[in-house]
Amino acid sequence: MLATPPSSADASPDEKTAIKSHLHYTQSLTEIPHHQRRSSRWLNRIQRRHVVAILAFLGFCQVYALRVNLSVAIVAMTANRTIISEGNTKIEQDFDWDSKSQGIILSSFFYGYAVTQIPGGWLATRIGGKKLFGLGILVTAIITLLTPLLAWTGFYYLVVGRIIEGIFEGVTYPSIHAVWSRWAPPLERSRLVTIAFSGSYFGTVISLPLSGYLAETFGWASIFYVFGTIAIIWCIVWLIVVSETPQEDKQITEEELDYIRATVGPAANHVKNMDPPWKRFVTSLPVWAIMLAHFSENWGFYTLLTELPTFMKDVLGFDLKHAGLLSALPYLVMGTVVQIGGQLADYLISNGHLSTTKVRKLCTCGAFIFQTLFLIAAAHATSATAVVACLTVAVGFGGFAWAGFSVNPLDIAPQFASILMGLSNTVATLPGMISPLLTGHLVQRKTPEEWQTVFYIAGGIYLAGAVFYAMFASGKLQRWAELPDGEMLCADTHSRASTEDLPFGSGTCGDSD
Repeated sequence: MLATPPSSADASPDEKTAIKSHLHYTQSLTEIPHHQRRSSRWLNRIQRRHVVAILAFLGFCQVYALRVNLSVAIVAMTANRTIISEGNTKIEQDFDWDSKSQGIILSSFFYGYAVTQIPGGWLATRIGGKKLFGLGILVTAIITLLTPLLAWTGFYYLVVGRIIEGIFEGVTYPSIHAVWSRWAPPLERSRLVTIAFSGSYFGTVISLPLSGYLAETFGWASIFYVFGTIAIIWCIVWLIVVSETPQEDKQITEEELDYIRATVGPAANHVKNMDPPWKRFVTSLPVWAIMLAHFSENWGFYTLLTELPTFMKDVLGFDLKHAGLLSALPYLVMGTVVQIGGQLADYLISNGHLSTTKVRKLCTCGAFIFQTLFLIAAAHATSATAVVACLTVAVGFGGFAWAGFSVNPLDIAPQFASILMGLSNTVATLPGMISPLLTGHLVQRKTPEEWQTVFYIAGGIYLAGAVFYAMFASGKLQRWAELPDGEMLCADTHSRASTEDLPFGSGTCGDSD
């Protein structure tokens, strides 16, 4: 017996269209049992899926603030200071790390980060994305508070601390896709996902100049104390306010719950303990297209993320405070473009202008091509203003790419989206490990020519990623991700879904009416 679908009398035209497109057979939009409907006293408040998006946005602000603050702090930690004592002048520095040692410290985070991507995606399907996302940031925040102590204790203590931070931040991207597999209607996937992910860039925008200010004013240790404390406060709010599924949210309106249930459906919202088809993952060209696009975007992003303050100081001659401010400018543009890209992608898909596949390719490949062009332009620019402008545009265009490949796992296999994001981010973490080391090796004399080579490499990787994604990406649900509703919801020996989570009611397996 099919459970009856929700009413959408109060839904918008887009919501009605979306709901109707997901109904079985000829069910009417007005067929809904009115018992067990929720009170509408929260109707005038912000929709709960948007509350999740806003808090996820702030969460990714914390993720990147905790990750990148060391990029600025390490400049202050290794800076020479002139000390005048009793008429004698001497030069001191807190830590005498050379460029290779600094590269090891900055890249160590990503060794831990790479380890937990796939386990994080799998674990999110078991314990829930909300819990795992909050836990990952909480532990990272605690280690951040301990960073000054670790640095003074010894070089390798700091390296180990950064690896542990990476381990726990590694679960954040996969776990948030587990959240969206339950909360994001298909016609809103791009905008909700990109709202959350744009927090990464706004977090960078805030943390880079603020880190420079804190280092100059209060000393480099204050960077870690301030950001660690803010992140812990966010964790408390996230764990209290956000629910694992729409059904568990006590503040959600009946209209919004019905809309999410109807459009998200059982494939993404109600599957329990389903074994991932690992072989299908690694042999699927659309999955590889996502992974290589993610790798390409992260190569350029991580190169600039970890090295841009140093580049600004070495080549353009800016002091620490101005280097932090100008380093943040490209990410302000990117954070804005990410949200614009998400809105544009959903508009093109929902209005039928382009297929999902074409929209994902347009966003990803178009962004990569423009990033390549402007990185090469930056390599040959002859003024500080031109370099900053080219790098700002290059990084900013990456925002459109995130409306493509980062949403793609929810298109091709929504019930496995967290695991696919884990696979993708594992591959995409390699640039974080390789790029700082390679840059440290290439940039020995800190000359513009050495930095040109760094930009050429990043541009070439962007271009290669664009070609592969254009050839093999897809926005269609893959065959290996298609399962009959009956198999999703019922099994002879293993429960796929609890009856309380069944969409549109509490129908049971085996009904034959």
